[in-house]
Amino acid sequence: MSKGNGFLGEFKKFILRGNVMDMAVGVIVGGAFTAIVTSLNQDILTPLLGLVGGTDFSDLYVVMGEGETAPVLMYGNFITAVINFLITAFVIFCLIKTINTVSDKFSKKPEPAAPTTKKCPYCKTDIALDASRCPHCTSMLEESK
Repeated sequence: MSKGNGFLGEFKKFILRGNVMDMAVGVIVGGAFTAIVTSLNQDILTPLLGLVGGTDFSDLYVVMGEGETAPVLMYGNFITAVINFLITAFVIFCLIKTINTVSDKFSKKPEPAAPTTKKCPYCKTDIALDASRCPHCTSMLEESK
């Protein structure tokens, strides 16, 4: 069996494709970015919101029953997760918007092609730019200046 054939060969070809490697890098960078946003929320924004609102979201919970084994609904952690998501989505939106704006400024727009046809003034059909007679209505055309 040759090295490039079979299941393992197909798997190797799949893994070494550029888009799979790009996706792997994206996942790793995304994980690091998530850690940054989580720290921003938990270490900076949540305490600041606690000063304004008088509470820290991580301390919000409801005990569902009595005793040490009673389930605890930690809805403050959920609020923190929602804030993390909104901050992440907003930052990603701003990054994509900035990248698109910069890309649009630096991308060269193709210049419009020079016209190759003109309209016959008599029958209004498209004719060659250098035509002296319309092939459709056979009218003599004035010379373009």
